[in-house]
Amino acid sequence: MKHYVGIDLGTTNSAITTYDAENVRLYKSPEQNDVTPSAIFVDKRGNRYFGQRAYENAARSPDNAAKLFKRLMGTSTPINLSAVGLVMTPEECSAEILRVLFGYLPEEIRNDPDTGTVITVPAAFNQMQKDATMAAAESAGLGKVALMQEPVAAVMSVMRQRKSDGIFLVFDLGGGTLDIAIAESINGRVSLLAHGGVAMCGGRDFDRALMDNIVKPWLMENFDLPDNFSVDKQYSALRHMAEWATERAKIELSARDESIISLDDSELRVRDRSGADIYLDIPVTRAEYDALIADKLEEAIQAARDTLDKAGLTAHDVGRVVFVGGPTQYKPLRDKVAFELGIAASTDVNPMTAVSEGAAVFAESIDWTSHSRGRKSGRGELSSGGGLNLTFNYVARTPDTKARIVAKAAGQVVAGAAFQIDSLDTGWSSGRVELRDGANVEVPLTKPGENVFKVFIFDGAGGHITLPQDKLIISRTAAQIDAIPASHSIGVEAREKLGGRMIMAYIVREGDPLPKKGKITFRADESLRAGAPGSIKFKLFEGSIDEPPTDNRFIGLFEIRGSDFSEGVIVKGAELLVDYEAHDSGAIVLDVTVPSIGANFNSGRNFYSRQDGQIDYSNAAKLIEDDAENLESRIDAIAKKVNDPQLDRARAKLRSAKTDAAKGDPESAKQAMDDVQEAKKLLALTRRANLRDIRTVDLESCVSMFDEIVRRHARPAEETAFDNLAATARRAIASPSGDFESHLREMRGKNWDILARQDWFVIDRFKWLAGAPHLFHNAKEHEQLALTGLAALEKNDIDQLRNVVDHLDSIRISLGGDDQMLAGSNILVG
Repeated sequence: MKHYVGIDLGTTNSAITTYDAENVRLYKSPEQNDVTPSAIFVDKRGNRYFGQRAYENAARSPDNAAKLFKRLMGTSTPINLSAVGLVMTPEECSAEILRVLFGYLPEEIRNDPDTGTVITVPAAFNQMQKDATMAAAESAGLGKVALMQEPVAAVMSVMRQRKSDGIFLVFDLGGGTLDIAIAESINGRVSLLAHGGVAMCGGRDFDRALMDNIVKPWLMENFDLPDNFSVDKQYSALRHMAEWATERAKIELSARDESIISLDDSELRVRDRSGADIYLDIPVTRAEYDALIADKLEEAIQAARDTLDKAGLTAHDVGRVVFVGGPTQYKPLRDKVAFELGIAASTDVNPMTAVSEGAAVFAESIDWTSHSRGRKSGRGELSSGGGLNLTFNYVARTPDTKARIVAKAAGQVVAGAAFQIDSLDTGWSSGRVELRDGANVEVPLTKPGENVFKVFIFDGAGGHITLPQDKLIISRTAAQIDAIPASHSIGVEAREKLGGRMIMAYIVREGDPLPKKGKITFRADESLRAGAPGSIKFKLFEGSIDEPPTDNRFIGLFEIRGSDFSEGVIVKGAELLVDYEAHDSGAIVLDVTVPSIGANFNSGRNFYSRQDGQIDYSNAAKLIEDDAENLESRIDAIAKKVNDPQLDRARAKLRSAKTDAAKGDPESAKQAMDDVQEAKKLLALTRRANLRDIRTVDLESCVSMFDEIVRRHARPAEETAFDNLAATARRAIASPSGDFESHLREMRGKNWDILARQDWFVIDRFKWLAGAPHLFHNAKEHEQLALTGLAALEKNDIDQLRNVVDHLDSIRISLGGDDQMLAGSNILVG
């Protein structure tokens, strides 16, 4: 018997389920709970504890514990267990939880090489987060693993419980993320019409709202505490114990109208600055709680509305909203969501285990022998071989209780020939059926999972003809899901044409059906000799912002270095043939062929690195501040000519980002960065709606820079060329093509080229870059280049310093806007 495993690797709680193609089984924690807290605790002797015991100990000794690390997956943020001198990565923490969950399974399942495991990830997860989850699974030694988006798993769980046709919305609100899925079921076949969500929206955010607005003010009013006690290491235990008590009270509100956030002073064992023992005794009502989570809940409801819009649906088209995730056990929340959306609420599934159950069911549909972890074929074929030239075609996988087998005869069939199909499970038989082209039999599928049938062929005289293969298997599935829409657009930054603007060359668009394969051709924009320094860079971005591409989220770099091939030259203009594949999870695999040197480079051999896009959120406040200020100045310039409500929404996001970034903890910094990204999306919407006015702003800014700073350093021919180009750009402002952006980029390039000749500018720029380590992913590389630049400056070697500046500019994090001209990929489209 084959076993399929589903793991819901959650922010606060995780669960594991198996499916044997017939029955689903949930494996409970040692405490006999359906879910296991995603928590790690290490005591002073180095002993490690996981799950419930780790969660409870973490509140009292936070410096010995790791929690909520899922929110930092795909980043380089360290998880610091300072009390035991241990630093872990988010992937290492996740690997520990995966290993614990997998350990719940019986040995025969764990050690079976055919066991396949699906781990779920939020639809809002980006490419780096998915890559990090796969790295955690490999580290945990789980064997055959695939990823699946959480809303898809939730849909599979719904279909297993309820077979009725119609459209339904899954509202999956977990501890850390919100996923929305809209699905349509017809005769057990499911189409995912759209999905969306919010990356940082979950029960954890509700806990923080209670802490920030009720618990902290109460503590400040009743005890002598410093204003910054919530980030003061001296009061770390107080903060974590208070969070633990707050979460406990919040859960109690699911069953009662009021609760008390309480901790006895003997439990806390913390004193304030005056020596008084601190305790908690704070009443909280549902009304207070509802008011505090209202903004986050409205954001979640708006995400559901946006997903309905994406699917082209209204509330009248949707039969029910199915709630998944721990926070949805709070009835007022369910009632509010259902009321605001105008869709009836449903509790078809267990909200705590639905995702792991659906993942296990989905795991059965995967072809675990394939490298890409694609789905099993839905079509089957049995050929007679020999001189008969006879084939039986059938549906190999169906949620129906019946299936049809059709005979296809390519040649002449002997008169009187017949065939018969028998069930090897029940003894059912079709009896003899006349053998002719198109003859068919409907067979019963009496049980879930594999139904085995045997085919008999008889000649004209009734004699039995032996077949080399006479058995066929038809699987009756719990549900069958068709194409899964991509949750994000992913593209490669490339130049549109020689000397043209940078664009997003999309390989997957949001909403594209997955899995998806394709090809796209690029050309090298500069030469690269075997063994030489330098590289051909494919910069991958995630998002749908067309201008500028760098306003999208940078998710990694596929790089072909000179040291990666032993002979030949990739000449400027050489073809770079990219084969890509997007899996069901949305994860991308690239394969680049360079015909001119007869070489192939694929992401499975480490030519792709997500590390180039990872951010350490424990040290990201300055980067977020710079990014927010850069974006704010762009908004201010546009607002002088454009009156668009999207700009006000973008400003609000930036205000929120600055507030969160100032809190100083990685979780808040991650939220802040997400808010900046949302502001960039809003700015992109403003640009599309007001393109002519915004182009005018961009042109005036570039011309102003030339007139006020650059013109005095320009040669006469350069002044004339710039002025002519500005006039050409002005005429192209109203054109719907990208010509204006190409002209503007060329103008910005001229500004840069003229300034880069000036020694003072090179020196000033080096000092700025050397003093901005937060703009570099690789701190060691930045430090080494800064030292090289300082040595060149001391020797007054400006040429060497100019090389250092060029290198620093090529590897730093771009903040968008005018800044993008210095950090582009070196490839062309087509």
